Amino acid sequence: MKNTDIKKLSVDELNENIKVEGQKLHKLKFAHAISPIENPMQIRDTRKNVARLQTELRSKVLAK
Repeated sequence: MKNTDIKKLSVDELNENIKVEGQKLHKLKFAHAISPIENPMQIRDTRKNVARLQTELRSKVLAK
């Protein structure tokens, strides 16, 4: 997800996306711990997406 797309989301949508991406990150880490996944960069990308979403959520909360 790009930053321009993230900025367009509402607070509720941000919370939902954070939840979904967090679950995805947890599953990727678990799968990688059991046996190496094909593309371990997915873990890094997902973690960064969660951080971007949380940053934008915090920005919108503080703006209110």
